Amino acid sequence: MTKVTFIGAGSAVFAFEIITDLLLTPALEEGVFGLVDIDAERLELAHRIAEKVIALTGRKWRVEASTDRTKILPGTNYLLNTIEVAGLPNVRHDFDIPMKYGVNQCIGDTIGPGGIFKALRTLPAWIDILHDTERLAPDALVMNYTNPMSLTCLTGVRASTLPIVGLCHSIPNTAEQLAGYLGVPFNELKFRAAGVNHLSWIVELTRNGEDMYPLLREKMQDPAIYEQDPVRFEMMLHLGAFVTESSGHTSEYTPYFRKRPDLIAKYMRAEYLGETGFYAANWPTWRKESDEWITRMLAGQEEVPLERGPEYASYIVEAMETDVPAAIYANVPNTGLVTNLPQDGIVEVRCLVNRDGVQPTHFGKLPTQLAALDAMHMAVHDLVATSMLEGDRDAACHALMLDPLTAAVCSPAEIRQMFEEMAQAEAPYLPDWMRV
Repeated sequence: MTKVTFIGAGSAVFAFEIITDLLLTPALEEGVFGLVDIDAERLELAHRIAEKVIALTGRKWRVEASTDRTKILPGTNYLLNTIEVAGLPNVRHDFDIPMKYGVNQCIGDTIGPGGIFKALRTLPAWIDILHDTERLAPDALVMNYTNPMSLTCLTGVRASTLPIVGLCHSIPNTAEQLAGYLGVPFNELKFRAAGVNHLSWIVELTRNGEDMYPLLREKMQDPAIYEQDPVRFEMMLHLGAFVTESSGHTSEYTPYFRKRPDLIAKYMRAEYLGETGFYAANWPTWRKESDEWITRMLAGQEEVPLERGPEYASYIVEAMETDVPAAIYANVPNTGLVTNLPQDGIVEVRCLVNRDGVQPTHFGKLPTQLAALDAMHMAVHDLVATSMLEGDRDAACHALMLDPLTAAVCSPAEIRQMFEEMAQAEAPYLPDWMRV
């Protein structure tokens, strides 16, 4: 019987979505959901909504739930990691301290000061989870959804023998957005993409064999279209390919757009299009609203949506259980897949899935200018993973020194001062070797 275990199931909306996807997968008539979270109250929400969706779909699945993962892990075939470590106490530190130094972040969960310190808080728990899984569910496929995606996957594959695949919807979502900008049906577009998570590139975009990039460059001249994605259109215009995460994310992953007030005024827009402090200002409210939505569904005050969504997890389980192949984009070790990116890092490429698991496909060479931007990120990833696995505090500081936006704004001395201030503010939530 298939067992799917969620670590961090207290992210109840996400657990609800994936559970719904699995229950609406035709071949998966029965199985077990394992739910784990250290927050007993939010775990109970996830448990109750899982039971409700099982009842609504009439499937023969059952639920096991515990704050102790060692009670749930045995028998797990698929492990989904969705943990958030000390986010509420630190979301303001992650934004406010860098802002004092002129490092202006929109989201700050992937790279930059916010992403690096989120990783330093998250990765110790992640490594412990993997070691428990090796012992109690050694045949499990691990699917990671936690950001920073590449950093979490890289540290995991270096620390563990388990197969780990990182899943993100940014590539297919971007392709769907491009269909909208172009005014063509999504199912008529063909695209080819690769890179690193949140900074992958759609290097080929065709319809019926015709290159769509000339039309896309024409469409971006329309202010109604340009205003939907200013940073990404600028990246495409000047670097030659459309990038696969939002304008807000992209603006803080590169040295170009957030280093001066005039550039922020010119290129940033509201919310995910680059708003200063957007994530820090709103994430606590989003979390509360998500829990309230689950509560309303449980109380019968709101309809429970029963529709299989686009997240890859259910399609992976379906392909592996039925041996009917599927194609996805995933974050995997770069074993010669992208030839001009570091071979000991994590890349995002197209993968085939069947009963033999997730099998990455060879991409080849990215255009040099795109590979160079990705390589900057991969150097940061390598240093943070090294710092975590070797207890090397200097490596963590060096990672911040190499962050593209931080380096565009601050001197090395200022970066070190920022690092020390963040380390002091977040000390209760960081590994011992980060404290001085």
